[in-house]
Amino acid sequence: LTHRGPDDSGLWCDESTGVALAQRRLSILDLSPAGHQPMHSACGRYVIVFNGEIYNHLDLRERLLAEGTAPAWRGHSDTETLLACFVAWGIERTLQASVGMFAFALWDRRQRVLTLARDRLGEKPLYYAWQGDTLLFGSELKALKAHAVFRADIDRHALALLLRHDCIPAPYSIYRGVFKLRPGHLLHIFADAPRDAQPVPYWRYNDAVSAGLGNPLHGTDAEAIDALEAQLSASIGAQMLSDVPLGAFLSGGIDSSTIVALMQARSARPIKTFTMGFGEDGYDEAMHAKAVARHLGTEHTELYVRPEDALAVIPRLPSIYCEPFGDSSQIPTFLISQLTRRQVTVALSGDGGDELFGGYNRYLGARTTWERMQRLPSFARQAGAGALRAMSPAAWNRWFERVKPLLPKRWHLATPGDKAQKLADVLTLSSGHAFFLNLASQWKDPGSIVIGAHEPMTLLTDPAAWPHTDSLAQWMMAMDAQTYLPDDILVKVDRAAMANSLETRVPMLDHRVVELAWRIPLHQKIRDGEGKWLLRQVLYRHVPRELIERPKMGFGIPLDSWLRGPLRDWAEALLDENRLRREGYFHPAPIRQKWKEHLSGRHNWQHRLWTVLMFQAWLEESRRGSS
Repeated sequence: LTHRGPDDSGLWCDESTGVALAQRRLSILDLSPAGHQPMHSACGRYVIVFNGEIYNHLDLRERLLAEGTAPAWRGHSDTETLLACFVAWGIERTLQASVGMFAFALWDRRQRVLTLARDRLGEKPLYYAWQGDTLLFGSELKALKAHAVFRADIDRHALALLLRHDCIPAPYSIYRGVFKLRPGHLLHIFADAPRDAQPVPYWRYNDAVSAGLGNPLHGTDAEAIDALEAQLSASIGAQMLSDVPLGAFLSGGIDSSTIVALMQARSARPIKTFTMGFGEDGYDEAMHAKAVARHLGTEHTELYVRPEDALAVIPRLPSIYCEPFGDSSQIPTFLISQLTRRQVTVALSGDGGDELFGGYNRYLGARTTWERMQRLPSFARQAGAGALRAMSPAAWNRWFERVKPLLPKRWHLATPGDKAQKLADVLTLSSGHAFFLNLASQWKDPGSIVIGAHEPMTLLTDPAAWPHTDSLAQWMMAMDAQTYLPDDILVKVDRAAMANSLETRVPMLDHRVVELAWRIPLHQKIRDGEGKWLLRQVLYRHVPRELIERPKMGFGIPLDSWLRGPLRDWAEALLDENRLRREGYFHPAPIRQKWKEHLSGRHNWQHRLWTVLMFQAWLEESRRGSS
């Protein structure tokens, strides 16, 4: 794990109880030896290894001081603050009082209890597994695999989840019996009954949803804008605390532009901002980011990526992600992290804005397309789906370009061909939950692709885990925040950034922003056919509307054409029919069919194929590593 912590390392071992804690450190707060880990509490009761940041740790020190329970401080690290709070308040009360992102392992020497914990929204990772009589835990799977007793087998059921979601949702991993601790959970492992340990939540997203909907903001639009700007500014101010150089990702979109605007408003010096562009039409946002940076007066760095730069990252992906991961925006995320790390050690990002403020097109679709579709008879919906599929995505794109000048601006979609294909898929569905699961799925029936697999239950398929909301759009937002956000988006950013020894911070995922967002009525998030209405109003106080208004693009690469071009031979080797049959994980026929259709240009199956390719590449890498 040296890439996660290149600055320092530490080891503590208690042979009498069989506990060993080790840590690699990326020094952010208190660069002195006083920040070294594993760290002991002043009283000697607790030993901790901690990954992350407690943004309000100076406030926590003030509270301890006021109560008369502060120790004689050795340094000014947040890890030392956390230990002092555990001594004074206990673990759960400390976590309730803390604002931050983290994963930690804490050994209580007095009660002989190991506690594993993860932050509320899941920004920092934590894997754990029993291997024989040994409990292993760490930030990445590669740390567990380094242990001599690690012997886990590939979990075919988790592989089916990978094909559906592009990622493997917590608590599952690619290995049987190896788990991810879910966001907002604790695991207390008692030395005298270690196998009885079960994760328990200390914070629930659904509780934030219920509390927010039960106590909505009733003020004017202006008052709601003020409230959001004040909380976001406070969260950003706390996250700008650092003893090393700090900057921000800037795509020129609403979320990152809002973060940068509020950072610059709090800073006397130009904030360092970073963006990346692709030459291909439809994927390049660098010029928009440059315009925003110029207006705000940031110190802006941009990198135009050639296809060969991105292609060079692909062989590294299996190692960076430890388990197969199919979101292809992992490539630009790695490259922007690499660029950013040349100048700073910490970067703020705009992730979370879509899930909290209604930014994804599917939320608009839930309010318009889905509700209207339900009024149509079944035969009409079937006919509509057939009509949409009659043209290839490329043909839809060409047709759309021709009629674009005649359409209202809000209908100017990026990649309309892909969206037409998605709409055809959902026209025939029977419920809002099925509508959402379809949109959250790549392979619609992965159990028929993976040999011997049955999909395990996830939050998306367990009604008992669903939040209670007033509308399908809100339900989808709450589900995305508990599934797609921690299992895909945050994994993608954490691994790509930490592979470059870069810490990323996500101000929108301060739990106080989350709790405020759920008090904001839906009509202040989605209005006039447009998402993130309230967030836009905060941004427009700092950046002119005309610099921001354009179709949402996401952070993608032209993967469809690359698979037909420079990546074709690599993909063909991994998808070889004899190879698939020999390895025994996939039924070859449906994969080969999608590959042929993709190569012909008749369909764009880039996402489904990429997920299979990422498993195949990971499998090859893991076998090479174990031979």
